[in-house]
Amino acid sequence: MARPDTGPDFIEAIARGLDVIKAFRPGRAVMSLTEVAEATDLARPTARRVLLTLAELGYVRSDGAGFALTPRVLELGVTYVRSMGLWDVARPHMERLSERTDESCSIAQLDGSDIVYVARVAVPKIVALAVDIGTRFPALQTSLGKVQLAALPPEEVDRVLAEPSRSGLTPRWQPDRAERDAELRDVRAKGWALTDEQLTRGIRSVAAPLRDGTGRVVAGLNVNTHAAETSVEALLADHLPLLLHTAGEISADFARLDTVPHVVRPVPVT
Repeated sequence: MARPDTGPDFIEAIARGLDVIKAFRPGRAVMSLTEVAEATDLARPTARRVLLTLAELGYVRSDGAGFALTPRVLELGVTYVRSMGLWDVARPHMERLSERTDESCSIAQLDGSDIVYVARVAVPKIVALAVDIGTRFPALQTSLGKVQLAALPPEEVDRVLAEPSRSGLTPRWQPDRAERDAELRDVRAKGWALTDEQLTRGIRSVAAPLRDGTGRVVAGLNVNTHAAETSVEALLADHLPLLLHTAGEISADFARLDTVPHVVRPVPVT
């Protein structure tokens, strides 16, 4: 039976194949022909032909007890990731985060003692500092920088922060060594970082690390707010859970990208 609301170019056979693949869910790793037919609302002969076709293509296997998906199905998702750059992968997640928080969000990477913005979704609000792709700020006074510095060994933190900043901005917060180390220990323990007007007046943000497939921190993701509009309590209660969820989704996509051979990775910021 043709599906409603489909155009003249709609290919029913492809749709049926995808329906069969999606029928395998948690608790349904192995399914009989009858179960597949019932789950997809297909006639048994049709379901059988689809399953055998998918088996011929390597996406389904039959072990006597029923049918099951093969790891090759992962290629269908990886193909999407493979077609995009690292920050292109992150952008849809960032757009959803910005829409849900009604705030700007950014990704930055550590470059010496600075962070450099590499991706950003902005909302039209007046803020104290203008931020574009390529903008630099001192890392230690930003939430984006803190989550990346906290992932480094202590001796590496010393080396990184010994490099002169190239941002041209003098931050408000100038901690001594003990205060700096205590701040990074706190970030390391929590898994996220807060900056409350430490960079400049009016800027308040929270950030989470982004990781690749090995678990290495490769960047930071933040939600940025105006201190006069958003309290620390609201930032942590309302925005932080959404930020952590989004960082997890982006990191999962980065991990998938790492599984694809011969991917051209972004040129490191210098």
